[in-house]
Amino acid sequence: MVHIEIDKHSGFCFGVVYAIEMAENRLHETGELYCLGDIVHNDKEVERLEELGLKVIDHDRLRELRDVAVLIRAHGEPPETYRIAMENNLELIDASCPVVLKLQNRIRQAHDEDRQIVILGKKGHAEVNGLVGQTQQEAIVVSSLEEAEALAIDKPVSLFSQTTKSTKLLYQLKEKMSEKFEDFTFNDTICRQVSNREPELRKFSEKHDVIVFVAGKKSSNGKALFSTCQSVNPRAYFISDVAELELSWLAGASSIGICGATSTPMWLMEQVAQHIDAHVNQVALA
Repeated sequence: MVHIEIDKHSGFCFGVVYAIEMAENRLHETGELYCLGDIVHNDKEVERLEELGLKVIDHDRLRELRDVAVLIRAHGEPPETYRIAMENNLELIDASCPVVLKLQNRIRQAHDEDRQIVILGKKGHAEVNGLVGQTQQEAIVVSSLEEAEALAIDKPVSLFSQTTKSTKLLYQLKEKMSEKFEDFTFNDTICRQVSNREPELRKFSEKHDVIVFVAGKKSSNGKALFSTCQSVNPRAYFISDVAELELSWLAGASSIGICGATSTPMWLMEQVAQHIDAHVNQVALA
């Protein structure tokens, strides 16, 4: 029998769990709810919620809506979104992650103190847009050491990070920027529920012959965590759903590990596990 294990540390972080619970509660009450952007970067979970009545919209559509309920997802939103909601008489169901809200407040306070905000993050990411919005669009977003080294700033600098970025890269930036700027403050704003998954995934990937990593293709966290798995286990494979699984990947394996991102629903990892079990164990017994 091939041993199949789902990583108990994988799956939704508490911020995503909270947002989905809020959406489900409202959908069960009314059968309809607008959501500003994908509630989570996983197409399969979004499809499940859309079947319950969730309608995903963008910011242009938000400006057109009147007198309806709109969910703010865990990534958070800039002040402009709340202003539009008031003008359009929208009921906001705010599922912004508490960790993100705390980060937004810290950035806003530093900006009010006339410091130049530098954010380690992915330009255009929903969370980053919300963070930059706290600074009247004046924050600088960097994604690498090279970008940070090229900065020319003649005022006090404060470094923050998108909550799901690499802790290692953040501390490398801290070291470089503290040497570069005389008046420099550093804020470790990585979510530990996310960052702690890297060492856990390394251990998990080491103990299995094959790793099947399940995540949405749009998930930044998924790409980062998959890279962690692959660095430890060269037989690590990325899929978004069962249909993408190649059974040839599993050849000769006696132990298969299934894991995923903070945006990967447990039911999807369980579906993958059942599919693998049906082929490598039940077929063998037939």
